Amino acid sequence: MGAGKTTIGRLLARRMNMTFMDSDHEIEARTGASIPWIFEIEGEPSFRRREADMIRELTAQSGIVLATGGGAVLNPESRALLAERGTVIYLRASVGSILQRTSHDKNRPLLQTADPRRKLEDLTCQREPLYREIADLVIDTGRPNVQSMVQTILDQMAALSAARARSEAKTRMNEQACISIDVELGERSYPILIGRGLLDDGALLMKHIGGAGGKVAVVTNTTVAPLYLDKVAAPLRAGGREVVPIILPDGEEYKNWEHLNLVFDALLANKCDRKTTLVALGGGVIGDMTGFAAATYMRGVPFVQIPTTLLAQVDSSVGGKTGINHPLGKNMIGAFYQPRAVIADTATLDTLPDRELSAGLAEVIKHGAILDAVFFDWIEANIGALVARDHAALAHAIARSCEIKSDVVKRDEREGGLRAVLNFGHTFGHAIEAGLGYGAWLHGEAVGCGMVMAADLSRRLGHIDDAAVERVRALVRSAGLPTVAPDLGAQRWIELMEVDKKNEGGAIKFILVKPLGSPSIGNAPRELLLATLQAGVSDAVADAAGANAR
Repeated sequence: MGAGKTTIGRLLARRMNMTFMDSDHEIEARTGASIPWIFEIEGEPSFRRREADMIRELTAQSGIVLATGGGAVLNPESRALLAERGTVIYLRASVGSILQRTSHDKNRPLLQTADPRRKLEDLTCQREPLYREIADLVIDTGRPNVQSMVQTILDQMAALSAARARSEAKTRMNEQACISIDVELGERSYPILIGRGLLDDGALLMKHIGGAGGKVAVVTNTTVAPLYLDKVAAPLRAGGREVVPIILPDGEEYKNWEHLNLVFDALLANKCDRKTTLVALGGGVIGDMTGFAAATYMRGVPFVQIPTTLLAQVDSSVGGKTGINHPLGKNMIGAFYQPRAVIADTATLDTLPDRELSAGLAEVIKHGAILDAVFFDWIEANIGALVARDHAALAHAIARSCEIKSDVVKRDEREGGLRAVLNFGHTFGHAIEAGLGYGAWLHGEAVGCGMVMAADLSRRLGHIDDAAVERVRALVRSAGLPTVAPDLGAQRWIELMEVDKKNEGGAIKFILVKPLGSPSIGNAPRELLLATLQAGVSDAVADAAGANAR
């Protein structure tokens, strides 16, 4: 109040050939009552409701310069509408200046107190952060020359407009250059954006992360944070969003209740509400934990996936599976909860360790092995380029994997039947992870070995021949993944596989290939399963013996 909104607003509207409007004046004109009267008779809460309704109506118009009451920012919806529908200019004035300008004004109901200076100081303390949250421009009004201030506003608006135009043009170029795949789930549908350099596009990040307003909590880990946290947070802060960084330790062994609670601790400590957006910036562990936190915090808040590993980009970030591990089983506690968007910047793979890249290739191979024989052929022909991080090859592998998975998710979102085929190699793989201790093998390494074992079991059941098994084994090996299993002991293997979400009635369900490129779900006679387990261990012993001999 008293910062000169009406005076400057009228001059600005005249210079811009627009219509000047004042929300307080409009309320008085509609009600036939003065603002002080409304405050006195109806109370401030009633006035604030009228004010919010007026701002909703006026911000829907175009070609206007709107001056709002100083307390309009107290309403979250009004803040969001002002930020989304217009350019917000905060006219900043000192308490002393405001007091001097309003000392004889009886139309300021909030200042009709014994100590107006103290009241102004309290209001400034309450409102200043909210002004800054949504302001595109901040103009100090201490100068006496009003015309000069108006010209400053026009100059800064022109610069802001040019910057926005450049950013929007860059976004259009990026969106044209990137691959976009829609996961079609009705009102829960969302895009998967795949391209190089997407994290360099602040406007794209604001569009898909910060556009809804509210705080943004970025969950990441100690490895990824130094590389990409600032890159994601900077444009959000510049766009007026408050960013809450949450940094967890890196590793599968931390995917548990204890570390999930660290996310909740940070959200509560920072007073994050239902309008907070969670961002998963990292690999599969971060994506699963952040998604589970989003599904359960205040019974559900929006979240966005920014996967930075190949495994997360081709698999775990898509489809809405979230959760944590339990000592007795992997991913046994969680929820189906879809993200608002998936932003896969392939440039993040440049910093990915070779071992992590190989782990991601396991999920690429999986998609071809169970649902696309032609894609499997392509992977065989291009595995060298993929291992060498050829950008075009990786982009195609990520896009085709996402297409395959999104099509399955569209038809079976909650794994009622078809979606279970995406667990090819996972029954054996999860047993390896749990048996060795989470983190000893990467998830993709365990899945790679698990696919070889699942192919071997498929052969023993008569679904495929020896040549098909060897193709799977050779491709997994070429990807840099293990092809022989650790010796857990037959009984321990079976105990671990019995704790699997696909199982029904105590019977272990396996995802098999019949033939290569087509999936089959079924059980296996115990003797054939034991033979597959024994063959895996025998191969491991043979490999070890060969290595010793060499």
